[in-house]
Amino acid sequence: MGFNVNEKGYYGEFGGAFIPEMLYPNVEELRKNYLDIMSQEDFKKEFQQLLKDYVGRPSPLYFAKRLSEKYNTKVYLKREDLNHTGAHKVNNTIGQILMAKRLGKNRIIAETGAGQHGVATATVCALMGIECIVYMGEIDIARQAPNVARMKMLGAKVIPATSGSKTLKDATNEAIRDWINNPVETHYIIGSVVGPHPYPDMVARFQSVISEEMKWQLMEQEGTENPNHVIACVGGGSNAAGAFYHYLDNENVNLIAVEAAGKGIDTGESAATSVLGHEGIIHGSRTLLMQTDDGQITEPYSISAGLDYPGVGPLHAHLYKSGRAEFHSITDDEAMSAGMILSKLEGIIPAIETAHALAVLEKREFQENEIVVVNLSGRGDKDLNTYINYFKL
Repeated sequence: MGFNVNEKGYYGEFGGAFIPEMLYPNVEELRKNYLDIMSQEDFKKEFQQLLKDYVGRPSPLYFAKRLSEKYNTKVYLKREDLNHTGAHKVNNTIGQILMAKRLGKNRIIAETGAGQHGVATATVCALMGIECIVYMGEIDIARQAPNVARMKMLGAKVIPATSGSKTLKDATNEAIRDWINNPVETHYIIGSVVGPHPYPDMVARFQSVISEEMKWQLMEQEGTENPNHVIACVGGGSNAAGAFYHYLDNENVNLIAVEAAGKGIDTGESAATSVLGHEGIIHGSRTLLMQTDDGQITEPYSISAGLDYPGVGPLHAHLYKSGRAEFHSITDDEAMSAGMILSKLEGIIPAIETAHALAVLEKREFQENEIVVVNLSGRGDKDLNTYINYFKL
């Protein structure tokens, strides 16, 4: 059973491209060209060079000694938090800006929740001298002020989304609207493995550098390419897609996807899509999403701005439905506690999104000799205010 996308853009029964007719030429142009462009030698060379010299890759695979002692297993942290801009997001924005240049686009739009993707997009637009517009929910603008300032310093125009829940879903709606109105010269850089085909596959491929490095780094440190478990948080799911990518068809590696349970799965304030979601269409793909009985999308909630998305990427919907990945839902309180544990034991303050993944170490037993890799998708700088308010620091 394959877990990569098929030629029609589906993972099992999830995926596809459900788009307004106005967007068909854009998405089709990308679909026809993306694999061809990505396989060109000059593209690969430029992408690799920027990942090395600009992003600072490879990111270390760090054996967390004190964390390992606490949980009585071997815990490795894949340090995506050490990338330029502070998260995994930049792997994909660099790939997509190079793609946009080769497609002759001179204007970039993006959506962002926690602001990390917005910063990563603004960063590569500054690098390439291309106009950048970022849509961000009004609520997220308030709770992620430092990232908004960064985007403005990098020359991006940040436009608030004031409809609906004023968060990521609404920012995405605004970005799609913009794209419909400016189809020819604009490329939409989607920050996660969501949206119409080919986006989920393209983003996963750009992020797959994470598991590609993990394989040789584990070989160096443990004498095997394969961990027993790979743990990653999932909002839309790009960091998880990257960490899982080279292990998807290797059944010996257990994949653990971690969603935000918010204030609790049954509280109505949650973003645990796998548990609460039903099949439906959101932002151009068929996937699992949280909705009412009559199909209205319900508002997600999480203390982390990067996980409160009402759906999940089609790859993850397939991993869930097929049973290939294990899914856990972690509450705000469990995540905040896990973030504090990592800070105190290893001197690494994680993004609150990442803290959700770390919380699985508390909830689930691992064997003493097992190798557990947690994808440390981002650093906690952007969340300091949330940590301060939560712990009364």
